[in-house]
Amino acid sequence: QLQLVESGGGLVQPGGSLRLSCAGSGGTLDYLAIGWFRQAPGKDRETLLCINGSGTRTYYSDSVNGRFTISRDSAKNTVNLQMNRLKPEDPAVYYCAARKFLNCAGDSRRYNSWGQGTQVTVSS
Repeated sequence: QLQLVESGGGLVQPGGSLRLSCAGSGGTLDYLAIGWFRQAPGKDRETLLCINGSGTRTYYSDSVNGRFTISRDSAKNTVNLQMNRLKPEDPAVYYCAARKFLNCAGDSRRYNSWGQGTQVTVSS
């Protein structure tokens, strides 16, 4: 059974960068659609971006387009989220999730396997 574990969260100053990693075990992340999501206190889970099984990237959130990028490292069986120019509105628990299909989806309910999340805090 595929399991996902996020890492790399922490405290960063506004304008700073963080790199989150989503590591897979129990199966390869290749050929799966992997999405990154976030949920801030009192808010709904937000779909940010996704990389499909062919390597195509889809941005679902205008707020991160141009600042966040997603990449796949097949050798390490990870999908990474590079977050640049972090803003005070970016703090949340960040999650990765996998679909059992090649294609991405904007609805988080269409993802099957979830990690436990990693906290990102942006503060000076």
